[in-house]
This record gives sequence, C-alpha cells and structure tokens, in this order.
Amino acid sequence: MNNRMVLSLLVDNQAGVLSRVSGLFSRRGYNIDSLTVGVTENPNFSRMTVVASGEPEALEQIYKQLDKLVDVVDIKELEPESSVTRELVLIKVAATAENRHKVVAVAGIFRANIIDVSPSSVIIELTGNSQKIQAFIHLLEGFEIKQLVRTGVAGLPRGAEDEPYLED
Repeated sequence: MNNRMVLSLLVDNQAGVLSRVSGLFSRRGYNIDSLTVGVTENPNFSRMTVVASGEPEALEQIYKQLDKLVDVVDIKELEPESSVTRELVLIKVAATAENRHKVVAVAGIFRANIIDVSPSSVIIELTGNSQKIQAFIHLLEGFEIKQLVRTGVAGLPRGAEDEPYLED
C-alpha cells in the first residue's frame, strides 16, 4: 500500500542544497511527487516542502536519510490534521464568447480567479489543498485545457508550534 508523506525541511540557504536533497532521492530510487523551495523569514535558511509516496518502510528511510544531511537544520512531517498545505495552479482554458460564462461559473464555484482573458482563452488561478486542485481540474476536463502548471505543495504546521530561533 502506497502512503503519502509531506515533509517540511529547514535547510541552509546556499548553493547545492537542493541538489543534495534531490540526489538523495534519485540515488535510492525514490520519486519526489512535489517539491517547493523558498527563502524563509531568515535569509540564511530556506524551507523545502517535499511530498513523496511509497511503502511505509521506504518513507521512514527517506525521513531518516534526509535528517542525516548536514544542510538540513530541522525536519518535520506535516500530518494532515495538524498542518496547513496549499498548492497553486494556473490553467489556460479555451473559452469563446459562447462558452466563457460556463468556464467562469466553474471558476466561481471554487473561488478561483480569472487573471487573464483573451478572445480565445482565459487563465484561471486557484489556490487550495491538493484535493481541491484535483477536483477543479477534473471539472474543467469538459473544456479544452490548453496549458496547466502546478506549483507543488507548500505547508506549515498549525498553531503555536514555531521553529527554533535561529541566529544569523
């Protein structure tokens, strides 16, 4: 049975860290389902959100191996009930004057934003959890999806759980 694991890694913000993290996955034959990286409130550190799926034993090994990397300052598994995760999708949908209102109606149901309109298409922006994004894409399959791009998952633990204070 394949499980899904979302990991939040606090890493040193320096060249080569992304390569070392992704290299760990490829050397062991594991796939990364989603990967997002960005600098944190402290410019010395970046936050990586990594999503992987596999057998529970393989996911446990991934966690342990990532925790051993020198560049990884902190690692947490983001459990669905105790974290907030979001993804962004941009979708260009073919839309003529005759069917544009239908596309806009579907976007409205999901509280998506129309961010570009041309005579032959619209670009829709939606932010939400992975299930919401997937449901939205599924509803748009009745239209012609011209292009689609997803950011991958970003997440943080809920509540008062803060990262340890890290000095510059």
